[in-house]
Amino acid sequence: MRKYALVSAIWALTCASSAFAQFGGDWMTSGSDAQRSNWVRNDSKISPEKMGGFAVVWKLKMETKPGARVTVAPPSLLDFYISYRGFRTLGFFGVGSDKTIGVDTDLGRLEWEKGWPTGSSSTGPGCPGGLTSAVTRPMNVRYPPGPTPPGFGRGTPAKSGVGEPGEGAVTLKAALARPPQPPRPKPVKQSAGAPVEVNPFMPHIEYAVALAGDGKLRSMWVSNGNETSSAVPFLPPNANASGLIVYGNTAYVATTNSCAGVDNGVWALDMTTKQVNHWKTTAKSIAGTAGPAVTPDGTLYVGAGSELVALSPKKLETVAIHKTDGPEFTSSPVIFEYKGRNLLAAATDDGRLHLLDTASLSKALDTSVPFSGPKNQTGALASWQDPSGTRWILAPASAGGTTTGFQSNGDVTKGAIAAFKVIEKDGATKLEPAWISRDLVSPAPPIIVHGVVFALSGGAKGSSNAVLYALDPATGKELWNSGAAMTAHSLSGMSAGGTRVYVATQDGMQYAFGFPTEH
Repeated sequence: MRKYALVSAIWALTCASSAFAQFGGDWMTSGSDAQRSNWVRNDSKISPEKMGGFAVVWKLKMETKPGARVTVAPPSLLDFYISYRGFRTLGFFGVGSDKTIGVDTDLGRLEWEKGWPTGSSSTGPGCPGGLTSAVTRPMNVRYPPGPTPPGFGRGTPAKSGVGEPGEGAVTLKAALARPPQPPRPKPVKQSAGAPVEVNPFMPHIEYAVALAGDGKLRSMWVSNGNETSSAVPFLPPNANASGLIVYGNTAYVATTNSCAGVDNGVWALDMTTKQVNHWKTTAKSIAGTAGPAVTPDGTLYVGAGSELVALSPKKLETVAIHKTDGPEFTSSPVIFEYKGRNLLAAATDDGRLHLLDTASLSKALDTSVPFSGPKNQTGALASWQDPSGTRWILAPASAGGTTTGFQSNGDVTKGAIAAFKVIEKDGATKLEPAWISRDLVSPAPPIIVHGVVFALSGGAKGSSNAVLYALDPATGKELWNSGAAMTAHSLSGMSAGGTRVYVATQDGMQYAFGFPTEH
């Protein structure tokens, strides 16, 4: 009886860990979630008040391909996995030389490595060949749950129930007091065509998905990297793919730069029927680095040239189009819930943000002041909601934008992170400038971990190395930086989870930043 009880308990924990991941606990894909928010809602240690002691906890050299634009893509994470070897925390890294690597992210230890067949190493400018999209994990597309209040367990040393002299005993009311929590978002209505989501509490396979340079989609067991089934043809070889995401038993990815003659656009692969659909664009490229963003009903949104297009799931039929008056989109969209609506923000090459309501793309709700210089390739945005309920949008910026209306943290001569608030003013939804960070060299899209903004100064080859900064979310003021910990520049971006922030540099070194612990 005790044996069966133990097995049942382990199975319950496994399902719970899987559910936690499916509903937003893990960094699953480019931008963390289907909406490309770059936001980790909860963390047990990271907070604006507790950045002391944050440092490199491990680094790992990965064999990479010389000349690749991005040598190691930010990992997809599985922070709570129970296997026959016990509890594990795993990260799945895509390497430009057509490798997928599994790492124990708690210990910084290589778990497994798989190499895939590839085509040519490069087919021209902007066409690196090999594995160009980050590894992803199948996921649900509903909004991840918001930050949760502390539990009733003790996270600090034991303390007597008797106060200091003259204070008296601690009352139950005081002991159970909790800080005010952000208002719960109103539920967004699901459409009849929304993808059917896997029940995370039911038994199902835990696997990661990679798209190699030969254009085939590969599904791998998270425990050992072995393929769960035969590779499935998806793209022509040597396409430049980005933003791979899997939901509703369908894989989606964007292709750009017309590499190897592959049309720019968005592709969908039904993983049951193996049918491939393709939406094409005549634009020179698909905007951004994170790929399409997805609303909870499964609709995909992607920028191409001066158009932002909504596409139906699976068939990729055009649902709606927003056209600018000339500026071209330069970032993947970010989608978020705001007062019961699905709103979207994307950057254009005139250095502005466009704010849209996905229910009506014909006209923008607002267009921001030019936070960045012209022709800035923003790449991706970040969005989060603070405890007061205020919605924020953050964007990397090059020099040359206005600082009017922003709280400035220094001259912007190279680049910075610009922060906006979404507000209601005169009956309209607007973008209000908030702050601009300190100067950064080639800033990557920022990420937010439990109220801390992490900004990566990517540096430049031969002149400056990458530096990671932690910023105050309300003011942009510096809380911490990594100094000289990284010894090369970075083009990879970041991901985060389990009190770790992951950054790779162009020499193939993968860094994990966090709070050192004894093992």
